[in-house]
Amino acid sequence: MNTSTENQNQIMEEEGNLSALTTLVSNGRVDIRGRVADKQTTGGWRASPFIIVNEVAERLAFFGIAVNLGLYLVKEMHETIPTAATHVSDWVGAAYILTILGAFLADAYLGRFKTIVIFSCVYSVGLILMTLSASVDSLRPPLCTKRPCIQASDGQKAFFFGSLALVALGTGGIKPCVSSFGADQFDEADTKEVQRKFAFFNWFFFAINMGAFLAITVLVYVQLKKGFGWAFAIPTGVMFFSIIVLAVGVPFYRYQKPMGSPLTRFLQVIVASVRNHFNGVSVVPEAELYEVKTKESDIVGARKLPHTSQYSFFDKAAVITNPEINTKDRWRVCTITQVEEFKSIVRVLPIWASTIALAISFAQLSTFFLNQANIMDRKLGPHFEIPTGSVSVFAAMNGIILVPIYEKLIVPVFRKHTGNPRGMTSLQRIGVGLFVSISALVSAALVETKRRDEHSRALKTSVFWLLPQFFLVGSAEVFAYVGQLEFFYDEATDGTRSISSALFLSTIGIGSWINAAIVKIVVSATGGQEKGWLRNDLNKSRLDSFYWILTAINGVNFVVYVLAAVCYKGKGGISKGRVGNEAMFELCGSMKKKKNYKDDNGDDDGQFQSMML
Repeated sequence: MNTSTENQNQIMEEEGNLSALTTLVSNGRVDIRGRVADKQTTGGWRASPFIIVNEVAERLAFFGIAVNLGLYLVKEMHETIPTAATHVSDWVGAAYILTILGAFLADAYLGRFKTIVIFSCVYSVGLILMTLSASVDSLRPPLCTKRPCIQASDGQKAFFFGSLALVALGTGGIKPCVSSFGADQFDEADTKEVQRKFAFFNWFFFAINMGAFLAITVLVYVQLKKGFGWAFAIPTGVMFFSIIVLAVGVPFYRYQKPMGSPLTRFLQVIVASVRNHFNGVSVVPEAELYEVKTKESDIVGARKLPHTSQYSFFDKAAVITNPEINTKDRWRVCTITQVEEFKSIVRVLPIWASTIALAISFAQLSTFFLNQANIMDRKLGPHFEIPTGSVSVFAAMNGIILVPIYEKLIVPVFRKHTGNPRGMTSLQRIGVGLFVSISALVSAALVETKRRDEHSRALKTSVFWLLPQFFLVGSAEVFAYVGQLEFFYDEATDGTRSISSALFLSTIGIGSWINAAIVKIVVSATGGQEKGWLRNDLNKSRLDSFYWILTAINGVNFVVYVLAAVCYKGKGGISKGRVGNEAMFELCGSMKKKKNYKDDNGDDDGQFQSMML
């Protein structure tokens, strides 16, 4: 541990000791009565279990649909495999893109808790309609007895896809809020609670995988034995249960009051800085930039932010160009805090963009990985055959097993060597996840080549050959998903917690849409669904070539991510120390036109590059 890291740890410890002198939180969170929250009666692990149980239930419902959706579209709605795969990717993409809407409503008007409850109700309505679609014969086409199958009518499609849209909207409202709401239960100025927050993120991911595990095993079994009606009805009941569980914890939660629209504040910074730029305003010293004189910022419930020199163009928004200007008009002059809030979003965009490709790998779990499993030997002993939808359990189990191991064994070891309370930095975790996802796609391509070769010799490949690719994708999620949760929450400001979480979740949505687009492009460029690489019959397809394309995309993306992570400057104003190859920092500095590169958050770049290089 170097001197700067020791100094930073000492500062954090002193802040934690000061925070410990009072039982009231220092981050502005309130209890159910609107009073400043008391640590002795609210938050922490007193409140978090309700949120984690709620996440298990919600994820069980979501994955219960996801693992059965492709099969339902093919068997019940009579779609082709490529079309069904595209629709699954489109639905997942929409669900996660809509997180931006949910985050906006939470930060601006409703608060996170109310947003979760309202959109959970929307989610439940969508599930009820899906259950009706799978249970009422007139709401889906008749059973296919001969080819070509009778296609679903426009009305049947509208009813089913309308129900899917409501579920996607519900997901969009819940997902950006629930992880941030959980993190709100911990005071950042209390060093003990900070470490518990890191543990919360790990157990939150454990909850996601537990929900997925139950969906992949229990609900797939129910679908096989009882049909799709019951397979959709159970998630409906579970979703209602999740709302009840969340409501039970109401007296114990810490709440963040709505702070107004962050998107409006972002637009005000852009408009004011561009206007001043064209009016000839130059960048001025920090002392000449405008800030309110009060202790708190003028963003309701948000603390003031220190000025940073990065992206100094936007500082022009805080320059007073006329002594008689109305300083309350934020379209003409913004505060330093408002400008820094916008910068905190801008500076994470390179990391955000370079993690989108990761979602392309994840998209294969619910599409082509399952299509492979469906035509492989799934026998486990002489009397049992693994259901196709349950093959994904290999990935979910990996998350369930690795999270406790990582939290209880790996983190303490890494903590001793790095001095970092969480073992490794969030950017390091994301980088490991990106690298492992590339290995997963390489494995998938090699296994598919083997499967096609054995099929040509009238042999049937065991489904257990898919274990490595499922295991590796699951491992990639353990590292990358939690790393992204930590990174986007830590780098957010008081007024942008939900929108920052939505930004992270939108990578899953955009990645799913990109995956759907790649499928369409490959199908079109290689001869269509009858003669191309991706046909309705995988034995005549070239799925291995498709996987190699995805491998190349992820490989290039990994290089871009390493550069973005090495050059990343965080929101904090105190250096946490550098460890590693200084040549990379010289490269980074030259990329910034030899500008003096001062690390604002060594925790998330210096140690990352020492590990990756």
